[in-house]
Formats: sequence, C-alpha cells, structure tokens
Amino acid sequence: MRQLSTGGRRRWGSPAAGSSGARPPGPREHYPGAHLVALVTDKLRLFSEMARYGDVSAIRLGPVRAVLLTHPDDIRRMLVTEQRKFSKGRALDRTRPLLGNGLLTAEGEQHLRQRRLVQPAFHRERIAVYGTVMVELAAAAGARWRDGETLDIHAEMTRLTLGIAGRTMFDVDVEKDAGVVHEALDLSLRMFSLSVLPMGWLLEHVRVGWVRDMWTARRRMNDLITRLIAERRADTRDRGDLLSMLVAAQDGGVGMSDEQLRDEIVTLLLAGHETTANALTWTWYLLSRHWDVEARLHAELDEVLGGRLPVSADVQRLPYTRWVLAEAMRLFPPAWMVTRRAIEPFEAGGHVIAPGTSVLASQYLVHRDRRWWRDPECFDPGRWREEEQQSRPKFAYFPFGGGTRICVGEPFAWTEGILVLATLAQQWSACYDQKRPPVPEPLVTLRPRGGLRVRMRRRAG
Repeated sequence: MRQLSTGGRRRWGSPAAGSSGARPPGPREHYPGAHLVALVTDKLRLFSEMARYGDVSAIRLGPVRAVLLTHPDDIRRMLVTEQRKFSKGRALDRTRPLLGNGLLTAEGEQHLRQRRLVQPAFHRERIAVYGTVMVELAAAAGARWRDGETLDIHAEMTRLTLGIAGRTMFDVDVEKDAGVVHEALDLSLRMFSLSVLPMGWLLEHVRVGWVRDMWTARRRMNDLITRLIAERRADTRDRGDLLSMLVAAQDGGVGMSDEQLRDEIVTLLLAGHETTANALTWTWYLLSRHWDVEARLHAELDEVLGGRLPVSADVQRLPYTRWVLAEAMRLFPPAWMVTRRAIEPFEAGGHVIAPGTSVLASQYLVHRDRRWWRDPECFDPGRWREEEQQSRPKFAYFPFGGGTRICVGEPFAWTEGILVLATLAQQWSACYDQKRPPVPEPLVTLRPRGGLRVRMRRRAG
C-alpha cells in the first residue's frame, strides 16, 4: 500500500506550471497486455500500483483509457457536484443482461423516475417493520449452529441475507429457491468480472460449461420473479413488503410495467443480500482477530440487550456495534470500486480527462489512505467517534457511493447489519485459525475467495 503524507493535498506526477492538461502518469506495462492480465488476475494490486502515482493516474486497457481518482475532493466532484459530466461506467453496462434497466443501470430521467417509485419502500417506518424479520431469521440461523462447529460463515451470511431479502421484499420464504437465486447471481458476478475486458462480451454467447449454467440459472430465477409479480398483481392487498409497494407505486399516475418490476426486483435482490452478506462476513473475520474489540462489542450488547433479542429501536442504542460494522466496511468495502464514463471534459489535479475515458474511484484504496486514516491497516472501531469523523473529508469514506446514484437501500443495509450482528454476536464468537488470512476477491463486490471457514464458539452464560 502506498505511503502518503498526512495533512494537506499533495499530488504526484502533476504537470509542471504551464503544462496543464498533460496526460496523467501511471505504471507502464512490462509486456503488451500486462494491464489486461492484471485486471483479470489481481485487480487490487493493479489499482494499488496506479495509486502510487498520485491522486490522478492512468493506464490503457486495450482500446480504453482508464483514470483512477484517489482524492476525496475529486471523487465528490465526480459523484456529486459535477456528476452530469459522467454516465454510468462500462462495468455497469455489462450488468444489463441480468439487471435489465433497474436503478443500477438506468440513466437520466428514467433513473430519477425509478428512484422516486422505489424510495417509499425504504422509509423509516417500513424499515422498522422489516427489522422484526431480520432479527427473527438471524435468531433462527444462530439456532442451527453448534458449539465448536466449523462452517463457511460467508455461505451462512449469504443464506441469511437472502432469506431476509425474500421475506422483506416478497413476503415469501425463498429458502427452497435460494439455490436458484444464489447460483444465478454468483455466476453472473463472475461473468461481469470478465465481460468488462475488451471483447469480453463475447463470453455471454459461448453457451458451454459454466456460461450455460449461468443462463439456465438466470432463466429459472426470472421464472420465479415473474410468478411472484403475477401473484401480487392478482392480490392487491398491501402485505407490508417491498413488492406490494412497487406494484402500487405510481409517478404521475403511471405505475411500473411487469418488465420494470422485474428489473427493480433483481437489482434490489442483488444489492439487498450480496453486499450485506459480504459486510457481515468480513466483520466476523475481523472480530475473530481482535479479541479486545469483540469484548467491547459483547459488553455493549450485554448492557443494552440483557440477553433479549434486539428490536429496530435498539439500532440507535448500539453505537459501538455500528462502529464495528462501519470499520469492517472501511477495510473491506462490499462495493469496492465506482466506475463512470466521462461524457464531458473533467479537470482533476491539473489534468483534463477527455470524454470517453473510464473514470474510477476505489473505496478499497481511499478507505486505506493514511492521509485520512491513522494506522489505516488497523481494525479500530474507535476511529468512528464524532470528533474524529469530522476531521476527515466527506468522501474519504463512501461505501454506498454518492450523489443521485447513492444506494437507495443504505438505511435498510445499516439496520440489517446492526440487528443481525447484535442478534448473533450475543451468543456466538467466531475463531479463524487458518495460517493465512483470507484473500479478498474483487468481483462486482468484495468477497473472500473460496468462502471463509471459521469455528463457532457459543458464549458462556
């Protein structure tokens, strides 16, 4: 990881006076196509190497020029104040076969309209009701575990958050269909990791092996969602779930078509379980390596909850639990990279970024930048005290993105993460006793490669 000075803004490789607009610096290829190979085999190393060249760095990926921004001020301008100079990135374009034209992929006025239709489903009152489901299913998951049992905590958290998504979004138990949904999303995420490469889109048309399995799983998942939409159209009662609200939602007297509903449901299903599962998985790992943090977490849970299950109102009463989750998402942000495509010239650090350029901002890198974070590699929830938060630029931490495309489900995600962690950590500790740390796998989200096996220990008393 790069070594950066603390304090003020410093730029490496910026053009000399009078040479504004010069091409941003960046690492050279050791052989033709080396950057493309690194994009497939070791994305985090590639972008970490770029970051050593300063706040603005560039490489070429085949026919595409990619620019990486690492200063919070430039990232804020890209995502908020000058966001109209950008469209969604090429990576998001490649998600369209799975997500259709949902919130993640829609542009302009269509994106704003869809967001207005979806937003009411995440009002505070609704989320409070969802909290009951989150705790119920988390408690049921913990009841299945056995003291001393070794299990894949990533698989467990994925199963749990998928169940929560099914109940809160559709008011159905998707346990029997969890394999279909998980397979479709898992294989699709791996496809997207390859399809962003030049000519990578051709992979989608090679119907052999795991690509064929992906299309089969997608078709089965779409059949499931289509059935749920048809059932809800026929039963117009408000069942207190997200699908009821989406079916009834109107903007200017016009509601969503079945196709729009399908696209939003798949988008929210992916965002609503994949990212939270990853955040919780990394939290369990970090707690297992930092017993002092775990002890303080347990102390807060014991004091506030006294052995009872949490309720939605407890979210505000568990500040240290929130800090633990926030710190885990700092070190291992579920969404580890934001991509945009410049559609107008954009100035950053004395360089003019031309239209057509892919512009990137990595949460993984910025969250570990020692200019904004003391001992950035250290897991320290105490850094989330109010006074320390105020000393950092706003976009030194952006796990949910920013601007008009900030994650619409952010309040849902915080509530789910805190309530699930509070429910399970009251009774359980995780022990990671492998010799080597888990390897982050940067697909669309940041997963532990090959899962994360831990030994569960029931807390005494």
